[in-house]
Amino acid sequence: MTTQTELPTTLTEISTAPDAVLTLLPAAATKLTELLASRNLTDHGLRVFVSGGGCSGMQYGMAIEKDAGEFDTVFEQNGIRVIVDPTSLDYLSGATIDYVDNLMGGGFRIDNPNAVSTCGCGHSFRTSGQAASSEEGGSCGCSH
Repeated sequence: MTTQTELPTTLTEISTAPDAVLTLLPAAATKLTELLASRNLTDHGLRVFVSGGGCSGMQYGMAIEKDAGEFDTVFEQNGIRVIVDPTSLDYLSGATIDYVDNLMGGGFRIDNPNAVSTCGCGHSFRTSGQAASSEEGGSCGCSH
């Protein structure tokens, strides 16, 4: 007798990803849960992405989205659905997302082991495969 295993029918059913590409720390998950609830978007998730730009060459981005794309990686951590596109997946492998609230203000912070240099504000980075900028360390105008 053969037993059939049901396959996920949607991307949102794909795994809690214990070996997830990135880690959403509890403080970030708590803040995101509060944010989603306050905006009545509890059926949405966090898209994390990397794009060209910023003073170090690449920059992080985050957005609240309901639906994942066909090729996105989707997983859940600490009650939050996380969505990452295939290109960003390579840059974010092993990264952690935290929420820090201090006297200078609060915000999400990404700690990325793939970054060989970062801008002073931490929103822009460079990997070992990118040419060094003459403005390394950044002239992004951030206050740090």
